Order: sequence, then C-alpha cells, then structure tokens
Amino acid sequence: MNKLIIIIAVFTSSIIFAQDTGKIAFGPYVQQMGTKSATICWSTQASKPTLTDLEGKVKTITEYQQHSIQLGRLEPNTEYSYDILNDGTEEGKGTFKTYPNEITPFKFVVLGDTRSRHDIHSKIVNGIIEKDPLFVINTGDMVGNGREISDWEAFFQVNNKLMRNTQYYPVLGNHEKDSPYYFDFFDLPNNERYYSFNVGDALFVILDSEGEDVREPNYISDENSNNFWKKNSEEYFATQKKWLESILEINKEAGFVFVFQHQPMYSIKKSRVDDTNEYRKFWGDLFERHNVQVFMNGHDHHYHHAMKNGVHYITTAGGGAGLYETDAPQPETVKFSKIEHFVYIDINTDDAVLNVIDIDGNEIDKITVKRRTK
Repeated sequence: MNKLIIIIAVFTSSIIFAQDTGKIAFGPYVQQMGTKSATICWSTQASKPTLTDLEGKVKTITEYQQHSIQLGRLEPNTEYSYDILNDGTEEGKGTFKTYPNEITPFKFVVLGDTRSRHDIHSKIVNGIIEKDPLFVINTGDMVGNGREISDWEAFFQVNNKLMRNTQYYPVLGNHEKDSPYYFDFFDLPNNERYYSFNVGDALFVILDSEGEDVREPNYISDENSNNFWKKNSEEYFATQKKWLESILEINKEAGFVFVFQHQPMYSIKKSRVDDTNEYRKFWGDLFERHNVQVFMNGHDHHYHHAMKNGVHYITTAGGGAGLYETDAPQPETVKFSKIEHFVYIDINTDDAVLNVIDIDGNEIDKITVKRRTK
C-alpha cells in the first residue's frame, strides 16, 4: 500500500505557474536542480534592434528578456510536471525529477562541442532523449560564437525538448567567449564560471579552462603575447585551483568524483599537444592526490580515452562540430575514434559504467570505474 502511494506521488505531482503574457522564445528549461528545489527558466522577446552597415545592409538582432521561478519544498526523487503559461497549450509545459536524497543508482549524459552542424547536433540530442538521463553536462563550445545571439537561438531550438524536461549543465568553452548571454541564460551554482554539485554518492566539478575575457591591445607584439595572457590570468586560475583543492578535500568521502573542463589534459591532435603539456604542468598531481576517477573535456572534436595513474581522461567533443584528425596518439592513450558521439553514464552502487555511444546508437567504448573506498 505504501509503495503504491509513493508511485502515485512520483508520477502525478504537478505545479502550475502564473501565466506569462509574452511569447516563449527559449524554453522553458530546468536549472538549479536539487533534492528539494529547482528553477525553471524561459525567455521572451523584448525588442528587435537593427544594425546597418556602410552598404545599407540591415541586420535584425532580437533582444530577449530572461525569466525564472524558484521552487522549494519539493519532495526528493519525485517527478513533477509544470506549465508556465497555463493556457491549454503544450508550449509552456515540461517535467523534471528532483535528485535523490539517498545513495541510489542514476544515469546522466555528457557531450561536447555542439556549436555547428545543427543536423548532427539534433540527431545526438534525439539519442540522448531516448536514454532519459537525470541530467546532461556539455563540455563546452555549445555555440559557434557566444556573443552572436543567432547562435544561441539555434542552440535552444535544437535542445528545446531535452532541456524542458532535463537539467542541463554547461561548461565554458573558448567559443562561448565569456559572453553575457551565457550568464543570462544559465542559472548555475557558485560564481557560474566554475562550480560543483552532488547527486547521491557522486561529486561533479565543473572548471573554467578559459578564464575571464581580456582583450589583447593591438600594440602587444607576438613575442609578448603569451606573457600578456599569462600575467592576466595567473591570479584567476590560482584562485580556481585553490577552490578545487578545497572542494575535493571537503568531499573526500564521495564514492565517485567527475571533473569537467573544456580544454583536454591529453590531446591526440598534433597542433595541441604542447598546450595539454602546459595544462598538466599547472594542475600537477592534484587529480591523482585526490583520487579523481574521471576527468572529461571537449575542444578536440573526436573521442579519446587516456589513462594515467588511475585517472581516466576522456575527450568527448563529437556533438556536432566538424571532426578533427587523430594524428598524435600519446603513451597514455587507451582508445580513440574520429566520430560523432556522446557518453551515457550509469552510476551504480559499486561502480560507474561509461558507455560511449556513436551517432547511430552503437557502443564504441565501455569503461567501468569502481566506487572509491573510504
């Protein structure tokens, strides 16, 4: 009898919001999910300014107004339906499931570099929807140019069905360009650049490998360019590194630890190997010391699995952007494939299973990670 009541609660709970008079442009979509709280976001059209060039060509740039509503006093591990318009149409409707407040199996998906080839991105998203994950993490470069609103329009159009029913966590990539649009559209923990959250027995940490936007003056010479960027970003990354050390130490009893950033630690693209050497030099043995099991990134448009001292380093950047050659396998390389894909992850009681799924639904790799022992 009690089980029947629980099942009814899970599938029949609903929330009706006050009607919004503007047309929905983006969304609705789910953010800031917790065990007892959630946020629903959506955007409406505000105005349509124009930009005219010297040849008289006119470009219309839509301005959007962002809306959100915070929900509290929810039940853990419970599915809710919502309707932000409450007008009898499907436009404002969606569902979400709160996170469990106990250690229990769940599944999530990771993909990256969805910035172009929207037909490919759409097919990947449809494959993800079929898996019905609790949440999705995008490893960055979600759009081609974060300061171009038309790119965000395409992103939200492709992800409409997924995001209205599933929590979506972004990672800052170089193509986001530290855009105000990113911070307007997403409602994230901490400073929104780097943040963490936990579900059940797992800790998830999102890092910012790009840093704050700094415009390089024209008078900076090529030989001083690297020094210019280094000096401008040293304090920012040092602060982030200190924060990460603290988060990993505080959460040392977590059974699973996943860390995400856009830039890879190991690249098999020849022109980027030197960059990854610098990243590993900066982070040192931090991930090994804190027993991080999985580090996931984007940036290199293919799939790559490397392993070093117990840490799995996984590049998943096959979400839509044109694929890159795999021309420099490293000693740490385990497997790689030049293919569009996403990673579907099952968190179980004793292990986590990472299933790498290509665009046609085929499993191209499978990685099992054991639960950490206290």
